[in-house]
Amino acid sequence: MEFEGKAFRYGRDIDTDVIIPARYLNTSDPQELAKHCMEDLDTTFVERVNQGDIIVAEENFGCGSSREHAPISIKAAGVDVVIAKSFARIFYRNSINTGLAIMECPEAVDAISEGDEVKVDTDAGTITDVTTGQEFKAQPFPSFLTEIIEAGGLVNRWKSKLAEAE
Repeated sequence: MEFEGKAFRYGRDIDTDVIIPARYLNTSDPQELAKHCMEDLDTTFVERVNQGDIIVAEENFGCGSSREHAPISIKAAGVDVVIAKSFARIFYRNSINTGLAIMECPEAVDAISEGDEVKVDTDAGTITDVTTGQEFKAQPFPSFLTEIIEAGGLVNRWKSKLAEAE
């Protein structure tokens, strides 16, 4: 899978309470969650983000509570990929389960600046800062992860697989 968009930079230890504040957890509607994504950290994020954009963050992105609302809100806001130096384990799994592509690549995080145009090829494991021309190598997605992301998440993938089996 290939993605390309503008980079939004954030620091380390961005927790799920910052990604989607707890006061909005009374809904599971992705579009409603998207309206409040990152609002306690970046009040203009939802006004500036466009479909296909990319979040770039330091270590421990998605730490905190294990709510799947966080990756749902990011994806529904228009972000296709999150690149970080590291992810909280439960956020990593919730992202895959909800169809949000995520990649760990410390070198790319160190080099990419706010607003840079970034291209990601999850099959090849490449991250390219189109603005500077720099290319970085990350772990490519195995085919089963690609299938989950392309289906829009784990539940959708299994619904598709079950329908094929009938």
